[in-house]
Amino acid sequence: MAVSAKITQEKYDELVRLLSDREWRLSHLYKIQDKDGNKVTFTPNRAQRRFYKKIWYYNIILKSRQLGFSTFILIYILDALLFNPNKSAGVIAHSLEDAKKLFRNKIKFAYDNLPPEIKQMVSAVQDSSNSMVFSNGSSISVGTSLRGGTLQYLHVSELGKIAAKYPEKAREIKTGALNTVSVGQQIFIESTAEGQGGLFYELCQYSEQLEDEGKELSAMDPRFHFFPWYEDKTYTLDFDVPITDELQKYFDSLDIELTKGQKAWYAKKSQSMGDDMLREFPSTSRESFQTAVEGTYFVREMSFLRKDGRIGSFSWDPAKKVYTFWDIGLSDEMSIVFMQQDGKDFNIIDYYENSGEGLQHYIDYLDSKPYSYDEHYWPHDGVKRDQVTASELYKTAMRLGMKRINIVPRTQDLASDIQATRNFLPRCRFDAIKCDILIKHLGNYRKKWNDRLGVWHDQPLHDPASHGADAFRCLAIGFREKQPIVKERIEMDDWSR
Repeated sequence: MAVSAKITQEKYDELVRLLSDREWRLSHLYKIQDKDGNKVTFTPNRAQRRFYKKIWYYNIILKSRQLGFSTFILIYILDALLFNPNKSAGVIAHSLEDAKKLFRNKIKFAYDNLPPEIKQMVSAVQDSSNSMVFSNGSSISVGTSLRGGTLQYLHVSELGKIAAKYPEKAREIKTGALNTVSVGQQIFIESTAEGQGGLFYELCQYSEQLEDEGKELSAMDPRFHFFPWYEDKTYTLDFDVPITDELQKYFDSLDIELTKGQKAWYAKKSQSMGDDMLREFPSTSRESFQTAVEGTYFVREMSFLRKDGRIGSFSWDPAKKVYTFWDIGLSDEMSIVFMQQDGKDFNIIDYYENSGEGLQHYIDYLDSKPYSYDEHYWPHDGVKRDQVTASELYKTAMRLGMKRINIVPRTQDLASDIQATRNFLPRCRFDAIKCDILIKHLGNYRKKWNDRLGVWHDQPLHDPASHGADAFRCLAIGFREKQPIVKERIEMDDWSR
């Protein structure tokens, strides 16, 4: 590029030096709209700078609200496209409208407001509502799923919400979009948490486990990034807000130094957010997944169980009989809930699920446990024919050694069954370790999402969580409670009669 007569060689050399510095470009070159709608120069905040220093090939980002990671990642990608020829990028959001909004408000806004000299060097030769192609051969497109072609950069925004509402789209992202990015390129998956299930939860669990183990990551391994609410120093409130003993105990458990203003902000914000505070503004990665995903059936009941200390370490009683409750699915998930009655309460002491195994496997599993069984409760489909023996399943099970099988009749009103389960849950205690999977299933048991109408269906979603929830529902609606035998106590005075 020829040096303009209006610019000295020294200034030109300085400009070339600055434009060669990516950190400088990311802090000085791009414009964004701030929270008030004003056009301002983008300057990475503390959390974004920390992320930049730890960026990997494959990045999983669990975040609090309003930390600006979508903005940072999209500007990072736009910068890479402008200053590197023949690169391709894709952006996925949970709806086409959201994808176009990200494109319009983040990518296109930043490009349109670049200095004219930069836009002359790399012009937009194609510009639509969901894609741009630049004169250097680089390009970017947005959508709800991307399959085919090869990408050097992929950004998936709010994967937690995609996995919760559109599990098939999440599967498409896993099998399709992620495979468009070859090893050594860059993937960015960012989201707030949406329950203990789904693709984003699995990726967070796996990447955080790798971090905890301190293993060296290959270019194909995901790096876990977590950003709690207190990373944003704007989350502070100069106001005298009373801190309850319960909230102070929570702050103490975090083992971090919070200012008075941060505590006041958190206390005031949590008054309006309620249980959603843990998801939207988490302090730890673990707590972010404790709140239920939108559309779940048992959100209040599971919250009560945690707050009331009913999920923890509970020993089973060898002196008491154990009851089991099943969801039948020999070609699908088979689920078994183990319960002991304790007066008016019920201790859920164990849980097991598997698939692709015959009845003998499950009977052997029951025999391998140290429990003494009373009765086994099967749902109505326990009377269907076994494809191997042509006999009813429960009869096959009895020939294989199971005794005292009760068939829970099929009800015509699923909504009433679910409400009965809601009423039953507060009477239960769960072993946090042995029943960990079941607890997650109950927390994730949710309705189907109607994308066309934008509402939740009345029917539950058939997914991995539904099997464990159905086995527990078998307990809630089918168990005939054994009332404790109360022996009349003879008082000492009675002997004098």
